[in-house]
Order: sequence, then C-alpha cells, then structure tokens
Amino acid sequence: MEYIKQVEIRWSDLDPNYHLRHSAYYDFGAYCRICFLYDNGITDEVMKHYEIGPILFREECLFKREIIFGDKVSISLQLKSVSADFRKFSMYHEIIKNNNELAAQLTIDAAWMNTKLRRVIVPPEIIINSLDVLPKTEDFKFL
Repeated sequence: MEYIKQVEIRWSDLDPNYHLRHSAYYDFGAYCRICFLYDNGITDEVMKHYEIGPILFREECLFKREIIFGDKVSISLQLKSVSADFRKFSMYHEIIKNNNELAAQLTIDAAWMNTKLRRVIVPPEIIINSLDVLPKTEDFKFL
C-alpha cells in the first residue's frame, strides 16, 4: 500500500527563477502528512479532544530536479522510524514530477506534544493505530 497525494503548482508557489520556491517543498510535505492523518481519522477535533498535536524537530529536503509551472507533482509518505511507544517518529517523502522523475526527498523528525502541558507525550491508541498502518521505508527501524 502506498500513500500518495497529488498537488498542483500555483503561480504563488514559484520564485523569481520561475521554478518551485524551496519552502513550497516543505509545505507540500506538511500537506501530505496532515492529509494522511485526516484520511485515517486523526482530525483537528480528535487532536483537540486528546490535547495533542504533531511537532517538528528537524525537516530536511534534498533537491534533485526543478519543478516548474505545469508539472504534475505527487508526494509519497512513508514511516522511516518510530519509538517503541510511538512518541517520536521520522517520516520520508518523495516528491515526483510528471509521474516518474524524482524532484526531491524530504525527511522529518517529529513527536507528539500535549498542547496543554507543552511536552512530548505518548499518543493515544487512535494515533498509534494510524501511524502503524503507514507504509514503511525499506530501512525502517524502531528507535
């Protein structure tokens, strides 16, 4: 099973060189991750109920090919690593243009934070179950 989202390149996504601005890659990754959560029942209502939200520790993008207006772009999502209690995790995205060309690789390190206590916590079962069904990278590992 793969998790892939399609995105359209908007004029506002471009920089003065007429290609995708660097920060748009990060926006696309965030969009894909949030769509995955919503598609698996982790809506903002659920996160508010459990007083929990995802936080980033690190976000890194390796740019391989430029993306220009009119390119067809898809973003995949895989789980790269997770702590035994699912409190901390890493995710990996491939950004593909025109169905077959690797444009970028995006990796994030993240955790679940209690929004009231402002500290990293073990997520509730509904989130653990959601992350557990996410496709894994070939080099997936437990932290």
